[in-house]
Amino acid sequence: MQVIKYLAKESWNSVLTRPIFNVDELEDAVNLVFGEIKRDGDKALFKYTLQYDGVNINKTEVNRADIDASESMLDDELKQALVIAAKNIRTFHEAQFQDSEVIETSEGVRCWRKSTAIEKVGLYVPGGSAPLFSTVLMLGIPAKLAGCGEVVLCTPPGKNGKINPAILYACKLVGIDRVFQVGGIQAIGGMAYGTESIPKVHKIFGPGNQYVTAAKQRANRIGVAIDMPAGPSEVMILADETAEPEFVAADLLSQAEHGADSQVILVTWAEQLIEGVEQELEKQLQALSRRDVAAKALENSKIVLVKSKEEALELSNSYAPEHLIVSVKDEGLLIDGIKNAGSVFLGNYTPESAGDYASGTNHTLPTNGAAKAYSGVSLDSFMKSISFQKISEKGLLNLGPVIEIMAKAEQLDAHSNAVTVRLNKIKLNS
Repeated sequence: MQVIKYLAKESWNSVLTRPIFNVDELEDAVNLVFGEIKRDGDKALFKYTLQYDGVNINKTEVNRADIDASESMLDDELKQALVIAAKNIRTFHEAQFQDSEVIETSEGVRCWRKSTAIEKVGLYVPGGSAPLFSTVLMLGIPAKLAGCGEVVLCTPPGKNGKINPAILYACKLVGIDRVFQVGGIQAIGGMAYGTESIPKVHKIFGPGNQYVTAAKQRANRIGVAIDMPAGPSEVMILADETAEPEFVAADLLSQAEHGADSQVILVTWAEQLIEGVEQELEKQLQALSRRDVAAKALENSKIVLVKSKEEALELSNSYAPEHLIVSVKDEGLLIDGIKNAGSVFLGNYTPESAGDYASGTNHTLPTNGAAKAYSGVSLDSFMKSISFQKISEKGLLNLGPVIEIMAKAEQLDAHSNAVTVRLNKIKLNS
């Protein structure tokens, strides 16, 4: 990792730029695949699964028998871990239900909201180099809690032509309706357009690489909602002299191993911490099974020495990290100032991986600075609110003249007349 000391504020954006692919190449690839899916349906899914994943498939949907059989393929220890994680995730998301009360905005005018589940949702679970079965829990549990009518899931097959049994068991655990062995751009396109086998959905959820992110944004442009721009993973750590170098290095590497296009940033105002973190990074990296991937990500990553915790906080808000770890003595002094972050982890004993797996919060989060405007996935992500209102005769007598004045001022006479005819009727009957 490159160490940068006392970086000038005007250089923050350029120096901390996320690693990116050629946007034109991304768009060209997505447009090509989407066009063929719209025209050829499942035939295009077979073609691109062979081209991108190296797997020759002749059907997309996973048999229910295969999903059920996945349970016998996992050891009891992993199954129990998934059960505990699912319980915590369910508990956290269940608490997000909110009752909407009726509000009388003025006499005789009552307004309220009703939350209703999105009818058809598509979940995308990365499964290439690292099968992320935890994402099944993070997306499937709130989808089912919300009451979505149809929940379908796409994930790429492995080189053996099969989906990792842990992903299938997680699907069974949370009650996913249908599972399809399709990944990448073609999975997003299949859910966006609908094919002979994959149903068209109303909203697509899930993280992925830059191709998946570009595909989701393309789907959004053709009228399918998406959760957020969720691309390559990233973490920023704010740390002082009380942080443990061993813990900091472990957290940096936990995100670096996601992919070569991940980015990890350490920001500190305690210069003595840096050497210890560098030593731990070198030591721990050698023990990782995905050390080549993590090492590549570290090339895009930085250690930044700043003058104060206030400057560190300002830098963090400017960067808007997906994950923000705060390992400092007086964390309360920083918490109120955090404005832009997907999810925050406080203290030396709160690793980011807790949120990735089992603490209960959702790990599908905005990346690439999108945390300035987006929240992570929650129960609300799978629901929409419909507003209702009911006005009595007396309420319209009170409010009607206000509506007439405003409508006429906007030169919308029919709007005004819709009130006037009712007011005339009320006055005639009184």
